[in-house]
Amino acid sequence: MKYIFLFITSFVFAQQTQFVDFKSVSGQLKLNTAEKSVHGIVDYRFEVLKPIDTIKIDAKNMDFFHIQIDNKDVVYINTGKELQILNNFQKGENRLTFEYSVKPKQALYFINIDNTETQIWTQGQGRYTSNWFPSFDDVNEKIIFSLGITYENDYQVVSNGVLKEKKSEGNSTHWQYQMQNPMSSYLLMLAIGKYDKKEFKAKSKIALEYYLENKDTNRFEPTYRYSKRIFDFLEKEIGVKYPWEIYREIPVRDFLYAGMENTTTTLFATRYIVDSIGFTDRNYTNVDAHELAHHWFGDLITAESSTHHWLQEGFATYYAALAEREIYGDDFFYSKLYETAQQIKFASRTDSVPVLNAKASSLTFYEKGAWALFVLHESIGDKAFKKAIKNYLKKYAYQTVNTQNFFDEIKKVSDFDLDKFQKTWLESTVFDTPTANALLSKNKAIQVRLEVDKLKKTPLPEKIEFLKKILESNVYETVKEAIVNQTEPEKYEAKKELLIIALQTNNIQVRQAVAESLSKIPEDFRTNYETLLDDQSYQTQEIALFYLWKNFPDHRTEYLNKSKNWIGFNDFNLRILWLSLALSTPDYSNNPDALANELISFSSTKYEATTRQNALEKLIAFKIINDQVLSNLVSATTHHMWQFSKYGRDTIRFLLKNSEMRASFERILPNLNPEEQFQLNRLLVEKS
Repeated sequence: MKYIFLFITSFVFAQQTQFVDFKSVSGQLKLNTAEKSVHGIVDYRFEVLKPIDTIKIDAKNMDFFHIQIDNKDVVYINTGKELQILNNFQKGENRLTFEYSVKPKQALYFINIDNTETQIWTQGQGRYTSNWFPSFDDVNEKIIFSLGITYENDYQVVSNGVLKEKKSEGNSTHWQYQMQNPMSSYLLMLAIGKYDKKEFKAKSKIALEYYLENKDTNRFEPTYRYSKRIFDFLEKEIGVKYPWEIYREIPVRDFLYAGMENTTTTLFATRYIVDSIGFTDRNYTNVDAHELAHHWFGDLITAESSTHHWLQEGFATYYAALAEREIYGDDFFYSKLYETAQQIKFASRTDSVPVLNAKASSLTFYEKGAWALFVLHESIGDKAFKKAIKNYLKKYAYQTVNTQNFFDEIKKVSDFDLDKFQKTWLESTVFDTPTANALLSKNKAIQVRLEVDKLKKTPLPEKIEFLKKILESNVYETVKEAIVNQTEPEKYEAKKELLIIALQTNNIQVRQAVAESLSKIPEDFRTNYETLLDDQSYQTQEIALFYLWKNFPDHRTEYLNKSKNWIGFNDFNLRILWLSLALSTPDYSNNPDALANELISFSSTKYEATTRQNALEKLIAFKIINDQVLSNLVSATTHHMWQFSKYGRDTIRFLLKNSEMRASFERILPNLNPEEQFQLNRLLVEKS
C-alpha cells in the first residue's frame, strides 16, 4: 500500500493460533445496496490443536443466526466485536457454520454514481475485514477463502482467486470465487461495478485481467502502459514465480489509498486512470509495481507483527523502484533514491522512531526500508541477494515472518556484517549519508547533482556560468529541476537568463519547475511564460493559467479564450480552474449563472472527493457561495474519506466565524439528511 498501516496483533489471538488452526472458509454473500448491508452464510473448517473452551472470531456489529459446530447448536456470545463460541473443544477437525448480517460502518463501501449506478469495494488493511466478513484481525491466522457473491445482473463482481462458477438467478447473478492457498484475512476483498476488462497472459502463463469503467476504455493504453511488462519483470527479478493463480487490477472510486494488494486482485484509485498527456504527471507505474510486489512480500509471506512491517512496505517499495529502473532507466532510479534520501534526512531531525519499531512513520517503513534493501543488495552483490530472496520466499511461503528469518537467509549466502547493518539502517534514525552518497555516486547524474547542491549558498554571480553549462548539457532532468529550484529566491534580473535556458530545454518537468518557481511574472518574461500554456502537461497548464491570469489582468480574456475547452485529468482540474477564473473576470461571460451552476455541480455527490474538494476550494476562495454550495460542503463532512470529511469540517468552522454564514448554515439545516444534520449541528454548537 501507498500509505502507512500498522498490523496490530492482539495477545488473545496470538494465544488462539496456538490452540486452533482455521484451515478454510466458504462464504455465500448477498449485498443490498439500498440498505448498505451484507447477509452471509459462512462455513469454517478448523482443527483444534490443544483442548480449549472458547474460540473467537472477529466480527464487528454483526447479528448471528443458526450457529452450529458439526451440525449441532452451540452456546455463543456476540460481544459486538467478536463471536465467541463456547464449547469443550478437543483435538481434531471441526466444522463451524452460521448466518450473519451486518451494515458495515467501515471496510466495505457503497459508492453511488449519479443515482444510476453503484460501485462496491472493500479495504481490509487499516480498517479490518471483520467489519464486513467474520474473520481474523490477526495476520498470523491464514485461511483458504472461497467467496460466492450474488448481485444484480449487468455488474462485474470480483473476489479473491479464480472464478469457478457464474450463474444467473433471475435479476441477479451468482459469482463463485475460490483461492487455492491460505492468506491473512486483511487481504480478502470484493469489488462490484460496471467494468470492461482486457485479458492477457504473462510470460509464465499466469492470467492477467485489467479492468476499467466503461466510460474510460479509451484510456486503457496509458493507464496500463507498463502493467504486463512490470509483471514479467518482477517474476524474473524476484526469482520466484507469481505465487497465485491469477492477477487482476481494478480502479475504484473514492478509494482510501493509492492502491491495495488484495491477494490476486489489486484495487487502486481512479486518479491513475489517465490519457497520454496525463501520463506525464500522474501515471500508475509505481503504484502498479508496488502492489504487485506485495503479492510476494505481504501476501505470500506476511510480517508477523507491526515491528517487522518493513518486510512488506520496504520490500514492495524497493522492488517497485527496480521495476521503474527497468522501464525508465538508471538516472530515474538513482534520482528517486537521492530524493528519498533527502526526505529521510530532513525527517530524521524530528523523527525519533527507527525502522524496526511498530510506531515508525510511513516514510521510515517504506522509503528507509527500501534504502536498507538497496544498501544490502549493493553490499552482498546481485547473485547472493537474489539467492537469499528466493530461499526466503520459498522457505516461508504462506506463513508469517520476522526480520531474523530474512537475515538467516542472508547469512547463508554472505558473511556481510548484519549486526552493523541492523544497527545502522533498522535501529538508528540517523541516515548514513556517507554510505548513501558513495552508492549514489556510481551514477553520473547524481555526481552532477551533488555538485549543484554544494553550491546552494554560493552567490548566484559566482556560479551562474556553471549552472548555465549544466542546463545546456544533456544531464538528467532532475538535475536541471534542482537548478531552477535553487534559483527561486534570487532576484528575477539575476536569474532571467537561467530561466530562459531552462524553458529552452523543452523538457516538460524542467519547464514545470519554471512555472512553479515564478508566482510573480515580470512583463518582459510574459511571452516566455505564456509558452507553458502549450505544454503537454495538465499540471503545467493549470499552474501557468492561474499565474498568468493573476499577473496580467489585461490579458485575462485572451487566456480564458485559449483554455475554455480544457478538461485536464479525470478530476477535471483544468475545467474547474477555468470556471473559477471565468466567473472572477468581470464581463467575461454572457451567462455567468450557467458557469456558476457547472462549477457548483462539480462540488456535488455526482463526483469523487478530489473533484468535489477542488471545486469547493475554488468556490469559497472566489466567494461564489450560495445555499447549494453550503449544502455540498456539509455533505463532505459525511464522506468515508477522512481527508475530505476533515476538509469539510474545518472549512465550515472557518465560515461559521462570519455571522451571515452562520445564519445561512442554520437556514439550510432543515433541508439536510439526518447524517448531515447531525454533523452540522455538532459544528454549530462548538465553542470557537
